[in-house]
Amino acid sequence: MQRATSLERRVDAAARRVLLGAPADGIRAGLVEFAVFVLKQAWACIFGAALLIVIVAAQLWYPDDAALARNDALTIAAVLIQIAMLVFRLESGRELWVIVLFHLTGTAMELFKTDAGSWAYAADGVLRIGGVPLFSGFMYAAVGSYMVRVYRLFDLGFTRYPRRWITAILAAAIYLNFFTHHWWWDARWVLLAGVVALWVPTVMHARVWRRTVRLPLLLVFGGVAVFIYLAENIGTWAGAWAYPDQAETWQPVSLSKLSSWFLLMIISVVLVAWVYPPQIPGARLRAGAGDSGGADAARAASAPPTSIRPR
Repeated sequence: MQRATSLERRVDAAARRVLLGAPADGIRAGLVEFAVFVLKQAWACIFGAALLIVIVAAQLWYPDDAALARNDALTIAAVLIQIAMLVFRLESGRELWVIVLFHLTGTAMELFKTDAGSWAYAADGVLRIGGVPLFSGFMYAAVGSYMVRVYRLFDLGFTRYPRRWITAILAAAIYLNFFTHHWWWDARWVLLAGVVALWVPTVMHARVWRRTVRLPLLLVFGGVAVFIYLAENIGTWAGAWAYPDQAETWQPVSLSKLSSWFLLMIISVVLVAWVYPPQIPGARLRAGAGDSGGADAARAASAPPTSIRPR
């Protein structure tokens, strides 16, 4: 595990001691790999999960007549979660800068979209810009947090990854379309075709523990978009924001939003790729031998190298 925080290095060392005697083959070995995969995914989602729990808790138990508006309480809670992530070494300083970038990018979109009537927040509290409470930017930051954490937790490598400057142009066009489609032609389907054309040859290599899973990157993109869509349904149910068709009573978010989240996630991928350049499989482990994470890289490299191909 590369670029790990000090706490993560201790957790990783403890986990390796527990798993040292685990079988290398058979059903038990597969269950161990699956358990490690789930735990790593949970660890990668920790920022977003904590924020979602706070949003749901506020919906269920926050008093309507409280002196502090609920949106302000959510903003303060989001800031405290971010501080705790740093204090308890759950997040590195480098990741923080990436998350701040996501926060700013998302807030700019929120200001435009709420003004255009795409969705709305409760008009309470003082910690807001116009009709946008400041906690909204943390929801975009949660996506960025997941992206950067999963990249290093699974020592991700890529084969046939497109040139980053081309992906940057496409991401810029996607971001611009989120604004321009309100008064001009919506180019999302052309942009989706561009995403497919660029990334269809790309294969992601994710090291779980002993095994490395190889998956088409487009399939991974789709899975993450679905996960975000499900989280969005929880967020709107909890009253964090509402789409026009949810103004009277809550109903599931339209499936058409899946394409929006898919494209927004592409922007996230491109931003992370500029901070953590995509590398070929194994390059991260070899590079780790000379840095502070070298011991972790050496231990990971010593694990029996096997791989799983999706069927």
